[in-house]
Amino acid sequence: MLDHSQLQDYVAPISKWELNHDTEYSDLQIGATIDAYEEGAWPDISSADIILLGAGEERGSLRNSTNNAPDAIRAAFYKLYHWHSDVKLADLGNLLTGKTLGDAYAAFTAVVTEMIDAGKIVIILGGSHDLTYAQYKAYASKQYIIEVTVADALIDLHEGSPNRSQNFLMDLFTEQPNYIRHYNHVGFQSYFVQPRMLETLDKLRFDCYRLGRIRENLDDIEPVLRNTDMFSFDISAIRHADAPANTLSPNGFTGEEACVISRYAGMSAQMSTFGVYGYQHEKDKDGLTAMQIAQMMWYFMDGRSVRNKEAMLHERESFLEFHIAFSDIHATFLKSKKTGRWWMQLPDNTYIPCAYSDYLLASNNEIPERWLRSQERS
Repeated sequence: MLDHSQLQDYVAPISKWELNHDTEYSDLQIGATIDAYEEGAWPDISSADIILLGAGEERGSLRNSTNNAPDAIRAAFYKLYHWHSDVKLADLGNLLTGKTLGDAYAAFTAVVTEMIDAGKIVIILGGSHDLTYAQYKAYASKQYIIEVTVADALIDLHEGSPNRSQNFLMDLFTEQPNYIRHYNHVGFQSYFVQPRMLETLDKLRFDCYRLGRIRENLDDIEPVLRNTDMFSFDISAIRHADAPANTLSPNGFTGEEACVISRYAGMSAQMSTFGVYGYQHEKDKDGLTAMQIAQMMWYFMDGRSVRNKEAMLHERESFLEFHIAFSDIHATFLKSKKTGRWWMQLPDNTYIPCAYSDYLLASNNEIPERWLRSQERS
């Protein structure tokens, strides 16, 4: 376990005055309530629920070594109002630039590992998307077996590319020993993805959700995130109109949909890291993308507040029970009276997160795909 002085070797302080142009924050603005690492003042990590960490490293995308993206996002986030008194925030500042990309990964992994081991949730204000690999290494370094979800218009499996941000998934999937129990990819856009990539991921029993499929019923992605330990979100998954710094595609999630997905992530009792990557400040018209990310973070906090109110599955008085037989299979569905979320029973009597749509399918004597996929993996 690293002490404060050792953690400070990896991060640089921020300045609230600079972020807010030399003016004080209003009462209950996040900038006034967050406990941040400023010059000479280390935050009280022990009492915080969510930790912010800036990581502007971009060498993995063949751009400049670092950028000021984390502070641009902070400036927007700190101006929002703190509605969730039961969710306490701390900000560790920005990771220092290492001599090499490997040094940057190592520092990132070291700090995030400490926060996970302390039982904290970490929101990473990231640089290029390859930092997802360092995010994963924080778990692998402790041999934690996890479920990973990535939101991205692309699937970064281009093995021959010199651009690290285009091939980092190869290491995630092939590195031995491997600690990924399951992988989900959400929001990919088919015209950007080589079909054989999807075939490969399907053979690994990984789940990929096309953008159009998710937009048809956004609630179906909530159970995916409820089971997720590590979430990586590339802003290329958001359409250009709602995130002008995304110059990949005019299509993608709307800003509102990205906020709903972030809220679902915050509601997950499994979730311990949430990284937002791919933001290039210099491309951001009127700072709208920074504000979009800030609002996603706000909704993540909102989800965390909802999570605090959820009952445990053994507290059956807090759930409605529905007993159903489909295709000669008898199963129980549970619906939380507090949050409206659903769970589905498997043949081994364990429960997995599911959606209302799964319950409707079972009610019509159809086997839900989520049930089938879970059985295949087991």
